[in-house]
Amino acid sequence: MDAVHEQGIAGRSVLEPGGGIGAIEIELLKAGAARATVVELSPGYEEAAAELAREAGVADRIERHVGDFAADATEPADVVVLHRVVCCYPHYAALLGAAAERARQTVVFTYPPRNVASRAVLGVVNLWLRLRGMDFRTFAHPPERMIAVVQEAGFEPVARRRGGIWRGIALARK
Repeated sequence: MDAVHEQGIAGRSVLEPGGGIGAIEIELLKAGAARATVVELSPGYEEAAAELAREAGVADRIERHVGDFAADATEPADVVVLHRVVCCYPHYAALLGAAAERARQTVVFTYPPRNVASRAVLGVVNLWLRLRGMDFRTFAHPPERMIAVVQEAGFEPVARRRGGIWRGIALARK
């Protein structure tokens, strides 16, 4: 989330698809963001997320919705953050297109590299999920194409990060 901080977060609104329990938006609110909205596909996070926000003293500045961010209407925000979300969604173009459409200023997303090693690991994970009877799958989408989706919506890369196996990029509106 260094890239978000570098772009300036003070007074800005944040939208986080796939925010889980809310750790990132809490961090950004504490750093000066005005408000945050989370759209989470799984309702299983709601109780823990509410408790975490109360403990952090930011519950009054977080709005949470359960739904499919790429398919459901969501109000725009200054910054849209997708941390370790694109790899969990089968249709990256729809997801990143929705992010770009709703971002007034910046889109930040992280993703695993698309190489032999990561594709092999994700293949094993997906096989394990299938054997357990689960529908969830993971994906190593092509980074160049993911970035192009956001660029086609009028954004340009302003920061790139590499941490462990994860890659990250921040794109700002031109």
